[in-house]
Amino acid sequence: MEIASMILLFSSVFFMLLPSCSTLYTISTNQVIKDGDTIVSDDNMFELGFFSPGKSKNRYVGIWYKKISTGTVVWVANRETPITDKSGMLELSERGNLLIRSGDNTVIWSSNSTISTTSNNPAVVVQLLDTGNLIVWDRSTKNEHVIWQSFDHPGNTFLPGMKFGKDLVTGRERFIIPWKSADDPSPGPYLHYIDTNGYPQMFVRQGSVIRWRYGPWNGLKFQGLRMKNPNPIYSVQFISNEKEIYYTYEITATVVQRILVLPDDTGVHLRWMDQIQDWVVHAIGALRDSCGGYGRCGPYGSCNTNRYPRCTCMAGFKPRVPDEWDRGNGSSGCERKRALDCGSGSGFKRISGVIFPDTRRSWYNHSMTLEECEMACRMKCNCTAFANSDIRNGGSGCLLWFDELMDTTENDDKQDLYIKLAASELAGEGNGDSPSILNNKQRVFRVVFLTTSVVLLLFMVAYACVKKQKRLHRKEREDRYALGKKYNSVRIEDVDELPLLSLNKIVKATDNFNINKKIGEGGFGPVYKGVLEDGQEVAVKRLSETSRQGIEEFKNEIVCIAKLQHRNLVKLIGYCNHRNELILVYEYMTNKSLDKYLFGLVLSIISYSTLFSRFHIKLVLSK
Repeated sequence: MEIASMILLFSSVFFMLLPSCSTLYTISTNQVIKDGDTIVSDDNMFELGFFSPGKSKNRYVGIWYKKISTGTVVWVANRETPITDKSGMLELSERGNLLIRSGDNTVIWSSNSTISTTSNNPAVVVQLLDTGNLIVWDRSTKNEHVIWQSFDHPGNTFLPGMKFGKDLVTGRERFIIPWKSADDPSPGPYLHYIDTNGYPQMFVRQGSVIRWRYGPWNGLKFQGLRMKNPNPIYSVQFISNEKEIYYTYEITATVVQRILVLPDDTGVHLRWMDQIQDWVVHAIGALRDSCGGYGRCGPYGSCNTNRYPRCTCMAGFKPRVPDEWDRGNGSSGCERKRALDCGSGSGFKRISGVIFPDTRRSWYNHSMTLEECEMACRMKCNCTAFANSDIRNGGSGCLLWFDELMDTTENDDKQDLYIKLAASELAGEGNGDSPSILNNKQRVFRVVFLTTSVVLLLFMVAYACVKKQKRLHRKEREDRYALGKKYNSVRIEDVDELPLLSLNKIVKATDNFNINKKIGEGGFGPVYKGVLEDGQEVAVKRLSETSRQGIEEFKNEIVCIAKLQHRNLVKLIGYCNHRNELILVYEYMTNKSLDKYLFGLVLSIISYSTLFSRFHIKLVLSK
């Protein structure tokens, strides 16, 4: 009822206006608006002139609704310097300065807006827009620009399109300051502002004391505000970039709405209802409850209006002064049960349903993921908590807190906050809380890593085995090459009559061991048909690299074949032992008896005899 009464009083301000002498849409240089004259917007929604609020007889220049709720003031120029009679005048100087003068021509208020121009007739004009914004235009050039506007100097009313925040280029801050009373529009004790230290958040200050904190922006709203976003009536935005940081809203439906901060600092959303021709309360702007003012539960304390006592310590913390907490006073806050040690590791406790702690000692990055945010907090010893800065689309951005966590209030928001605790503290809780949001992913990672490691180990073992086999084969080839080199210039005893053929002759005879010349293959190696320089056809048996025969076996085979003389045994014409090449040259049998004997009985006997008896054999071949 008290709020309703105050709203009714503000909506029914009694104006002691003179009968209107004239109504204008703009005023130009040196044009005077006297007490009783007015300026109206093009759509007749807003009107500017002199008025007296409530029971007061003081005169002020202000803007009020004209089409609806006639007399409901939304902005006052000379809040601190009223005129005591009706002699006041409003005028625009040649340089674009808007002035209010009293009857004795004393300037009691100025917009402090001037332009520097060399023109003798600068084109400046004052216009009241349909939004309720009073603007001083500079039209000296083709592209007109704003010299000054009332939206940069809000009072107790926050209209659609106004910016509430800070211009980082000019340093101008836009505050909301309620009236002292319904009869006195001068600035009251409360100041609503956006603090841009750390991650931006909304505060209310009474004098130099912080009374309320509405928390940081979470992508949809300031956590402590009741305004829902998005909704079908209005669209709320928070802009934060290198040039400015501000909060604003726009009406998206055909309704008239305003936000009014009453003298007791209660913020109300009012909507005009044509059916009853009056304002109705759409919402109470802030969460005001028995948690009281700023930081009631001290560092690392959490306040809940539905609990008694209101204060409790966050998980992993204990009261600093237990006796005070036992008496229901938690202002001394809490301290860690186990101290953090950067060297011994730490984890994070997830809590949800809280208005985030004060972010003035914080750091933020809008492009980081939650996992990257956690890693950033782990790497900084003085980082005490982290969270997503934006709750939209599943969460994004990074917000890091440093030093103590102050002024945490429990509510119904589902945004998660991760508080850094000693790893031993998390292990000691025994409640299944994960020491890190990454643990679930880490478990999956460990399984994948273990499986991958086993597969990799098996692969490495197989690779080592293959490598060993290749190494053995390479060693055999190297040994064969070394032996071949050793015996390369040495003739084999007892077979001096057997020619030592050069490799070049054999290569030429077989067309460089052409595959088309290949006529068979045995355990020793492939056999090629060749033609020597004198036209003799030969069968060339080339020792394979995969054969296990060495120079000694090769020598024994030559001696054995050369000494044996039998009409059913093919004749050995010559041999070659050039480096790692071991080659036997036989006469070529056109009736394929060579194939039969080389790859049949004869070769089998020779090969096995070579392996097991080192060529100490006696061959008896019959027809």
